[in-house]
Amino acid sequence: MIENGSYVTYDQPAKIVDPRGNLTFIEGNRHVPFDIKRVFYLYDVPGGADRGGHALKTCKQFLIAMSGSFDVILKDGSKESRIHLNRSYYGLYIAPMIWREMDNFSSGSVCLVVASENYDATNLFVISANF
Repeated sequence: MIENGSYVTYDQPAKIVDPRGNLTFIEGNRHVPFDIKRVFYLYDVPGGADRGGHALKTCKQFLIAMSGSFDVILKDGSKESRIHLNRSYYGLYIAPMIWREMDNFSSGSVCLVVASENYDATNLFVISANF
């Protein structure tokens, strides 16, 4: 895994185990190292499709496989890592300026993304050569 300081970490948000059903929650600046400004999720990804394919200039993100599984490919300009996410109680923190691609989505998978900023198209590098 690429680990340049705290650019990428594989973390476990708070998990409360209960015989009636488990509970996991995320609080900004406690379970993720940023204020939460935006939450979105990817779902119904067709078989064989890829998502991502960009780097964010300033936005921090935390990804969780809420259901099913998928792979996240990370590149920092010199190293590349592939991380398989398949548990709703583990997440992947991605700092700014890390290229990310997502593939290998299982049927019915849902990817929850918690972000430090609202969407801004000018905050993206979408061509890897420019990154």
